[in-house]
Amino acid sequence: MNRIPHPTRRRLLLSGGSIAALSALAACDKVLPASFNGVDITGANYANDFRLTDADGRERTLADFKGKAVMMFFGFTQCPDVCPTALVRAAEIKRLLGADGDRLQVIFVTVDPERDSPVVLKAYTQAFDPSFIGLYGDMQRTSETAKDFKVFYKKVPTGSSYTMDHSAFSYVFDPKGKIRLVLRHEQGAQECAEDLRKILQSA
Repeated sequence: MNRIPHPTRRRLLLSGGSIAALSALAACDKVLPASFNGVDITGANYANDFRLTDADGRERTLADFKGKAVMMFFGFTQCPDVCPTALVRAAEIKRLLGADGDRLQVIFVTVDPERDSPVVLKAYTQAFDPSFIGLYGDMQRTSETAKDFKVFYKKVPTGSSYTMDHSAFSYVFDPKGKIRLVLRHEQGAQECAEDLRKILQSA
């Protein structure tokens, strides 16, 4: 997988080549002839569901969010740049959607369950927007979920501690719970909001 260099240990792990690879894995039976700014992966045979725990101890799956578009990002709370940038953008997308913002559920999945306790995860996600939800699993469930979603992450030692390299894209599901889009990290909030609006209008 190609990597785009970054000043920190974070990587924007979704280059043009890997985006094309994700897109190629999607089936050809498109639900709508919509034109998106992000990568249309409608009909993909991966990233179809998850089973993770929220900060209040409840097990969550995609079925819990039927009727809403879901935007899902994998990261960790001690990330200094990529993750906060993605969540600030998510909050702006919600604002740009206006009244439809209530039909968007943003989910942050930690790839660092060793440090991201439920209390830490809840405080982190709600600092960006009270409606954002943080999800976690044990080490095995985290690994299985990342594999199911074709998400890369890796622990990187830093002196007496460690940081995480991880993929930097967001998945979008439509209100019926079907995978539809990959949003690139470099896309602006306005472009993303345009895509989300189309997804919501198709429901």
